[in-house]
Amino acid sequence: MRQIFLDTETTGLRVEDGNRLLEVAAVEMIDRKLSKPERHFHRFVNPERDSEEGALNVHGLTTEFLADKPKFAAIVDEFLDFVKGSELIIHNAPFDVGYLNMELGRLGRGKIEDYVDSITDTLKMAKDLWPGKRNSLDALCDRYEVDRSGRTLHGALIDCELLAEVYMAMTRGQDSLLIDFAPTAEENASNLERRSSGKPLIVTQASPEELALHQKYLDALDKTVKGACVWRELEPLATNEANPQ
Repeated sequence: MRQIFLDTETTGLRVEDGNRLLEVAAVEMIDRKLSKPERHFHRFVNPERDSEEGALNVHGLTTEFLADKPKFAAIVDEFLDFVKGSELIIHNAPFDVGYLNMELGRLGRGKIEDYVDSITDTLKMAKDLWPGKRNSLDALCDRYEVDRSGRTLHGALIDCELLAEVYMAMTRGQDSLLIDFAPTAEENASNLERRSSGKPLIVTQASPEELALHQKYLDALDKTVKGACVWRELEPLATNEANPQ
């Protein structure tokens, strides 16, 4: 499953006031594993206008800095190729989607919904999980203990990376325990051959470091479910099976 975490920065809050997009970033995740940084998409855009004072204080991208950057028309094909067919994951999606659709509409390129499979709004997810609480990206980073110490001004790329960590914490469920440990086709074939030949299966014991990481993961699950996760109940059974009397 290919998911794209997307964020934009703009010259102002209201697209209806003629504000424009000036930065777009997209971070790729495949099967709940983030791709290497070289697979990310990040472009600054010349918005052809000044930023409103409030927006400038947030992102710090001056008109002078953006003057020699490409216009959106110059990056649109590369951008659409990158996000095509993915699930877009955006915090406060209506805001970013509104700006993307405005820019695409100016070029006669339709809407972003025409190019992606779906759009997920993590702000809506957070409000469902934490009704009545603050659910900004900063608040969610604090709630899920995601380190944001390197973030001074808002930037599209760093916000995407933070959102990816927050999303992983928000969607961490019992089924995700097996995601990173699914055997490959070659491993399955090898195990089947050993079963049919009567050879013992190869068992690799977890290292102390791996066990410590496992406990850290379970602690995070406990916090997410506000109690003890199901795996805690299964641990004694797994231990007894591994060490029969």
